[in-house]
Amino acid sequence: MTHVHATTYSTPPVPQGGEVYRLALPNTSSAAKLSRDFIASLLTVSRHRGLVDDARLCVTEVVTNAHRHTRTPLIRVRVIVQRKQVTVSVADDDHWALPEPPAFRDLRGEQEGGRGLLLVEQLALAWGMSVLGGCFPYRKAVWFTLARAGSAP
Repeated sequence: MTHVHATTYSTPPVPQGGEVYRLALPNTSSAAKLSRDFIASLLTVSRHRGLVDDARLCVTEVVTNAHRHTRTPLIRVRVIVQRKQVTVSVADDDHWALPEPPAFRDLRGEQEGGRGLLLVEQLALAWGMSVLGGCFPYRKAVWFTLARAGSAP
């Protein structure tokens, strides 16, 4: 699979058709498990069974980052299901706590922890971060797109 990686601060691709699903979770230690179960059920029902394992890993990493590194009361998961691909966005209310892209971390030589976004980068067709809210940002989102084998961006 060819990977197309987004720049550090970008918006997810605008969906052309497809279905949108949302889940709002309290920022607790169970948020990652709940988001994993939500993604697995949704992708199984929507005939994207082949993406379930990668989606579960990626959403776990992104939701865990939101839980550990922000004080947001809610973690919001949005899933756009299309015929050949799925885009997952995880938003929190702490727009100042931006995750550090793997390339910057690698340049500094850090080895402990912080491998979640590297995993997302390796598994996703595309991924990125967005600060939402215009002139007065109030939320950020980390998103990733997974595609069926043979799908092009």
